[in-house]
Parts: sequence; C-alpha cells; structure tokens
Amino acid sequence: MNARSNEIKKVVLAYSGGLDTSVILKWLQDVYDCEVVTFTADIGQGEEVEPARKKASQSGVKQIFVEDLCEEFVRDFVFPMFRANAVYEGEYLLGTSIARPLIAKRLVEIAKKTGADAISHGATGKGNDQVRFELAAYALMPNIKVIAPWREWDLLSREKLLDYAQHHGIPVEYTKKKGQAPYSMDANLLHISYEGGILENPNFEPEESMWRITVSPEKAPNKPEYVELEYRQGDVVAVNGAAMSPAEVLAELNRLGGRHGIGRLDLVENRYVGMKSRGCYETPGGTIMLKAHRAIESITLDREVVALKDDLMPRYARMIYNGYWFSPERQLLQTLIDESQKPVNGFVRMISTRAPC
Repeated sequence: MNARSNEIKKVVLAYSGGLDTSVILKWLQDVYDCEVVTFTADIGQGEEVEPARKKASQSGVKQIFVEDLCEEFVRDFVFPMFRANAVYEGEYLLGTSIARPLIAKRLVEIAKKTGADAISHGATGKGNDQVRFELAAYALMPNIKVIAPWREWDLLSREKLLDYAQHHGIPVEYTKKKGQAPYSMDANLLHISYEGGILENPNFEPEESMWRITVSPEKAPNKPEYVELEYRQGDVVAVNGAAMSPAEVLAELNRLGGRHGIGRLDLVENRYVGMKSRGCYETPGGTIMLKAHRAIESITLDREVVALKDDLMPRYARMIYNGYWFSPERQLLQTLIDESQKPVNGFVRMISTRAPC
C-alpha cells in the first residue's frame, strides 16, 4: 500500500467511464483504501456522459457528479480567450488547453463540497494536461492533494490496463479492433485533437477518415455561404440574425465551418514539459470566430490598442497552453483585454468557401 494512503480518505476523480479512468477508480480504492467520488463533465465532446453514472455506481461509487458545462465552458473560458485572439505558436487555437482549467475548477469545488482530501486525473506523465490540471487545482485550493496514477503505477500500456481490468472484473468496452484509429483523440465544443501513435511519424499523412467534423476542402460545396456575426463587447451574440447563447454560437459555427472544410490543422508544437509533439486539430467554429473578431477589431479599435494586443497575445496564449489560466498575471491581462473590447460592437459578414478560412 502507498505510504501516503493513510492521509487520503476521499478522492474526487475526473471520470469518463473509459478504460483508463475505470481502472484508476478501482486502483484508487485498492491502493489508497479511500472513498472515490466521480465527476464527469459534458463540455461538448459529442459522447453520452450519462453511462458514466451507471458505471461508477456499479463500481461502488456513492457520490456521482455528471454535469453539463457547455455554456460555462464557452462563456467563461472560450469567449474570453478569443477576445485576446489567442493563438499558440502562430497556429494552435488552444482547444484542449482551455478546457482543462474548467474541469480542474469543478474538481476542486466538488472536493470542497464533499469534504474530499484529494483530486485525481488520468493525464499521463508525458503530456501537458497533468500540469494544467494541477496548476489550476493548486491555484484554487493550495492545500489540495493531487493523485496522478500514471506517475505512480506500473500499468504503462493498454495491455496492462486491460489485464488489470479483467483481473478485477472492471467492465470496459475497449477492444482492439482491426482498423482501429492508431492515435488518441480529445474532443470538446471548441475542437477535436488527434495525436500519438502513428501520427508521431511526421512523414505520415493522416487518412481522410480521421477527420470527424470537417469535410475535405476538395469535397466542400462549390457554392459559397455567407454568415453574419453580431458582436457585443467582443463576444458573438447572434448568427445570421438569430440570437444565441455562447454554446449555441459555437455549435452553429462548427456546423457551418465543418461543412465547408474550415479549421483543419496539422502541426508540431512545443510542449511545456519539454518535448515536441505532433497534433492534428479540427476547430471550424473557432477559426471563423478568430477571423471575424480580428476583422471587427480592425474597424473598432485604435491602431495602438491593436498593436498592444498583438504584442501581448503570444504571452497570453503561452499562459493558457502552459496551464496558468488562474494565475494573477493571466487575470491581469484579461482585465486589460476585456477593457479593450468595450467598443467592439457591430456586425461582421463573412463568406465560407472551399479555401481554408
């Protein structure tokens, strides 16, 4: 038994119900001999989240939280980021990065509500997400303990996880099928990312079947489509004359952009943890919003305000990418950015064509 287990009585686990977190749930119960509370967030990943409630209950979990956070995600995280025109290393629209602080925030809030001693996540020891979750959690609750199983256990392969699940009678639907996607995916309402596996070979061209929410530009409609966005203090409040909530705006722009092959990206980025990583991304709605926002700012903002925002943006983007959403420096910058958005009101009319946006 882990020597630290005596300190932990209750843990809040970020739980999807998939292979990794199903194994983590049982592992926490066994190794830490503690009660596990599960938290499952719907941030627009396009999957049913309610089955996670049933699986957690079958595993003996008494306190189960399943929440729809789509509106909060777009309103309080995506929109503020787009007011800054944030782009990491010139291309990446930070779709994964911006979701992690919200999940960490709810983990901490649930820990406080349930009297938990710790939180736990399923991020690996090689990626950025472990840093993002933990920096956010410590910023909001400095005395919280974080359990990162991938940095503790020896279950370092799919095969070992499956063996563990089978040995402990954990119901998982993971089966390795011929033709199964040889990479990992992460999705939310802003984007879908693909990385790892065969994509780590920079000479490999992703097959067309990998892309989920955008058509190939070659197969996009021949006829262009116009879209009109209404802005109020830097945020989109209506699409083509229809007032929409933040999540509805992004969903509608994803639909429109995806139909026209907008928002695909294939790049190698520098991870905060010190390695390079290839990622492929689909961000149709975000790509449209970035172009439209810069267009309306070109009319509504003073020249030097635009220049100052452009000077600060790369640093702001790095803060988000590296997990510093709740840092005082990011919040200070956000105050400046939000003040600049007061005159950013009006309409932007755009045309969607085959060509990437």
